[in-house]
Amino acid sequence: MSDDYQIHIPPSFEAVHADARGRLGVTKETFRARYELCEDMAQMLVDPSQALHHDQGVSEDLILGRTQDGLATPESGFSAAEAVWVATRLAELLGWLGQRAPAVDGPR
Repeated sequence: MSDDYQIHIPPSFEAVHADARGRLGVTKETFRARYELCEDMAQMLVDPSQALHHDQGVSEDLILGRTQDGLATPESGFSAAEAVWVATRLAELLGWLGQRAPAVDGPR
């Protein structure tokens, strides 16, 4: 049986769900579904984040930090590591790569 999955999942996301030996800790189907959810969330946050930054003058760091903090809450449905990945991906999509990389830590 061939695997016809066409979406490239970046190594940065594989690291979110890999153990110390690099093996996935979830099924392939779950892994793919989590990637699509996280990528969709990052894409969905582009316009609102740009609006906050340009219209209200909120700093890039603050937007990324608050995004990560909000997604890291238990009720969001994202793990802390996924929240970091989404915030990092959002920074990439917005061209805010000069900003510090979000980290898993306490609230801002």
